[in-house]
Amino acid sequence: MRTKLGLDENIEAMLTYVLGWITGIAFLVLEKESEFVRFHAAQSTITFLAFTIVSVILGHLSAIPLIGLLFLIANTLLGILAAIVWIVCIIKAFQGERFRLPIVGDLVEKQVR
Repeated sequence: MRTKLGLDENIEAMLTYVLGWITGIAFLVLEKESEFVRFHAAQSTITFLAFTIVSVILGHLSAIPLIGLLFLIANTLLGILAAIVWIVCIIKAFQGERFRLPIVGDLVEKQVR
């Protein structure tokens, strides 16, 4: 099925994840018709904006003497988790699946419908 932007829904949904919350916001603004794309755009925005905020906080906390190493390790693990979530979301969106992440997916589902 084609979207307002002239792309297939699965391609456009996949693109909502490419640059995380940046492309998520862009597609939320641009795509007004496809509920499938809007779902993925909202999920991308919320998920990766949250990852970014937590990563910035952990980065600042890692400067604390002695315990900063723990925050650095936590930030590294968060980055690995974000990369895994990013890859899974891109694949699922491309496959045309309305894949819901825990917590965020349920929140987004209520907002998009």
